[in-house]
Amino acid sequence: MKVKVLSRSTLEYTRKTPQDIYKIKRNYDPTLHPLEKAREYTRALNAVKLERMFAKPFIGDLSGHSDGVYCMAKHPKKLTTVISGSGDGELRIWDLSDRETKWKVVGHKSIVKGVCCSLTKDNLYFSCGTDKTVKIWNPDQSGEPLNTYVGKFAFSAIDHHRSDPIFITSGSQVDIWDENRSDPIKTFNWGVDTINTIRFNQTETNIFGTCGTDRTIILYDLRMNSPLTKSVLQMRTNAIAWNPMEAFNFTAANEDHNCYTFDMRKMDCALNVLKDHVSAVLDLDYSPTGEEIVTGAYDRTLRIYSARQGHSRDIYHTKRMQRIFCVKYSMDSKYVLSGSDDGSIRLWKAKASEKLGPKDYRERAHIEYQEKLIDRYKYLPEIKRISRHRNVPKVIKNAQNTKRIMLQAQRRKEENLRKHSKKGSIPYQVERKKPIVGIAK
Repeated sequence: MKVKVLSRSTLEYTRKTPQDIYKIKRNYDPTLHPLEKAREYTRALNAVKLERMFAKPFIGDLSGHSDGVYCMAKHPKKLTTVISGSGDGELRIWDLSDRETKWKVVGHKSIVKGVCCSLTKDNLYFSCGTDKTVKIWNPDQSGEPLNTYVGKFAFSAIDHHRSDPIFITSGSQVDIWDENRSDPIKTFNWGVDTINTIRFNQTETNIFGTCGTDRTIILYDLRMNSPLTKSVLQMRTNAIAWNPMEAFNFTAANEDHNCYTFDMRKMDCALNVLKDHVSAVLDLDYSPTGEEIVTGAYDRTLRIYSARQGHSRDIYHTKRMQRIFCVKYSMDSKYVLSGSDDGSIRLWKAKASEKLGPKDYRERAHIEYQEKLIDRYKYLPEIKRISRHRNVPKVIKNAQNTKRIMLQAQRRKEENLRKHSKKGSIPYQVERKKPIVGIAK
């Protein structure tokens, strides 16, 4: 007769050292745990409450400019280096870890409209201003510029090629410059009054885009003698930013309080519309991962969006912050920088409740578990309400209410017109096609 006996090795439940965690055998069969969902919901509720409780995004400010900060650029190879330009012609290079100025110079006689870093040489910085000059600086050498280029018109923006010693400037026309020549090697002009912003595509490096005061977005190719395409919107575009991971996609910040994401191959319809601002959006920037967008607006708020969603996931503001003219993501996607009219550059956390500093394995696992719980139960009313709740200034709240009433009145008017007109005479217009007036090729 055979007798079967249950047996198990002591290695399965004993610890090797006193610091190890006890090994516990668990059966995850849902029928054995009827209250598991209730427990998980309670944990998710506590997690989202703690997330909002510890949401303190503001880290500090970089003060030193005596006028508004109108432009800013991050160094592509140095994580803690940022250059900024102000309205009094001063340039400053900042160390983000110390929050101090490493180098400063009064480089222009008037407003600095654009700054950028050389992507071919480590320690070269470019600046342009309304005094019709472009200057190259090396902080390791003297306070004098290495080279000065004089243009015919005032410059409004500048950007550098990713791999070649070429930079582009905008103003009354688009100029392509070689670092070793004193005159532009190529000029583009397509009947634009003044071009506000110019940006190189970081993936397709020969493509760059511009936006002008005549409500246009124009795309160019360095290898061609004429522009690629020209799109006209209903209102003016203030800035554009290319997605670093999706070569053909870019987002435009518009005067109508929205941002529009386009595919350069199909400009007659926006891929996404980013809403929530109550005033003109002045600048925007993609995170290096291409997953998030930060925007700064005339309403003195800074908003962070997911690149594939239409509403902001967070809003940052302070009592003393004025109109935001420039915003940037740090190269590690963990921080956000904003330059405003009060002369300060503010440093924010990209995730408001994220803990700074090193975290051990168990703490990281606990945080990941909480994030998964919140994501799983985010559509339930109580968790959704707590997660979305933000304390915003009274001015913004009143503007949001006014804007909502105006949009409702506009929709009601369209429905009344449609109701009392011939069937099909007033078609429904797609929201993503509304801002586009036409395309010229």
